[in-house]
This record gives sequence, structure tokens and C-alpha cells, in this order.
Amino acid sequence: MGNRQSRPWIVSGELWSLIEPLLPTPGPKKVEGRPRVPDRQALCGILFVLHTGIQWEYLPQELGFGSGMTCWRRLAAWSEAGVWDQLHALLLEKLRSKNQLDWERAVIDSSHMRAARRGPKAGPARSTAHGRAASTTSSSTARASRSRSLTGTNRNDVTQLEPLLDKIPAVAGQVGRPRRRPDALLADRGYDHDKYRRLLWQQGIRPVIAKRGEPHGTGLGVFRYVVERTIAWLHGFRRLRIRWERRDDIHEAFLGLAVCLITHRHVRRLC
Repeated sequence: MGNRQSRPWIVSGELWSLIEPLLPTPGPKKVEGRPRVPDRQALCGILFVLHTGIQWEYLPQELGFGSGMTCWRRLAAWSEAGVWDQLHALLLEKLRSKNQLDWERAVIDSSHMRAARRGPKAGPARSTAHGRAASTTSSSTARASRSRSLTGTNRNDVTQLEPLLDKIPAVAGQVGRPRRRPDALLADRGYDHDKYRRLLWQQGIRPVIAKRGEPHGTGLGVFRYVVERTIAWLHGFRRLRIRWERRDDIHEAFLGLAVCLITHRHVRRLC
């Protein structure tokens, strides 16, 4: 256990047994040459970058991960194939089967990160004097369940409410229809808009949104810690503290993988 904690990029046999069946079948090699790096080793390389924040080109070759470009290509291909979405849904199903998903309420909030370079979903930051590039990660969190969305900081946070709801997967694991909507959604003053209250009611979700102009202490209150804790967990992965990827899909792939790792921690506690 201590060895795994000191090297969190090592993929355990239990986690690999969940991921391997979801990976797409590789196509034939176009050019003969070195043998293909095994997927499990490439995943370890991806996790090494995610945990340490190292640049792809500096990925240590002596650790057997393959080149940074190899790991980058695998991450892009697996994300395009929906591997992390499928894995997240599988993990949530395991939690629901143990009655570990709380559908009573969800909390939405956002965090901002500096972007090292301009690119899709990396707009000028509203909070910086020089308009440096930055991105916003919006998170919707219930107990042991979470979704996320990426946008530029020049986009208002409230615009991400609907995309976040759409990213909540339908979760099976119990008798009856899969469930994907919480009973209530809590949000701070940045989401105070009648349009979105109506949207939530239409989807059977009770909006609990703080109103502008009201004194502090009338908003999310004690429930806010749930989403703040999730954002802190995401920032525990060094690669997510600064957006290094110009391509938004690569950064979102890292986000999706990180969400799966966080959810997997909850699953392991039940074993």
C-alpha cells in the first residue's frame, strides 16, 4: 500500500481490470518498427504526467512508459472513444449498488486556472490586468458523484449549468430505471437567473440558487464544502493546476481521468 501511495501512477490490477475491457482495439501499425508499447504501461505514463505535472517531452524513458508522444496519442484516442465516460459510469454503478450515491442534492461551482497558451476554451481572464489566457472548470458534485465542464474565463459561469447537467451519466446499479438527476441543485449568486431556474424545474430538479443583493450567509452555506472539496481534489493533480494543453480535448481528457480516479477511491473504500 505504501509503495502505491508513493507512486500513484502505478496502475493496480483491480483498476486495470476495469479499464482494459473499455479500451478500443488498436489498428494495424502503418510502419514496421518498434513493438507497440503495452496499453497498461502507456496509462502509467499518462498518470505520471497527470500526477507530477511534467511536460510530455520530459517523460522519463527509463520508467518504461514509452515516449511522451505515444502516451499523448493514447490519451487522445481513449478519450475520443469515451473510455473515461464509460469508466465513470461503471464506477458510479458500483457505488449506487451499495447505496453510496446521494441524490438528495448536488452543488455547482467553478474554479479558474491559468492557461500557459491560448487555444480553444482558453479565453482572456476577466480577473487579470493583462488579459492572460485562462480556463474555467465548472463542477457539479453530489456525494461520491461529480461531473465537470471546461470553458474560457471570458464565458459566464452560468452558461455551463446546462452542459454540466447533460454530462451527468445515467447510473444503474439498482432495480428500476437508471437515474441521472438530483432532487435539488444548489448554486451561488453567479447562477442567479430565472431562465436557469425554469430549466431546472423542467428537468424535475428543485433550484436552490442564492439571489444577488442578499447578505452573505443566505447562499449555499454548509453544503458548499462538497464541491469545494472536489475542486481541491482535482487541483491535487498537478497537471490540472495550470492548463498546459492548447487542445481543449486533451485537458478535458485529463479532467475525465482525474474524476474517474477520485471516484475509484470511493469504490475502493467499500471493498
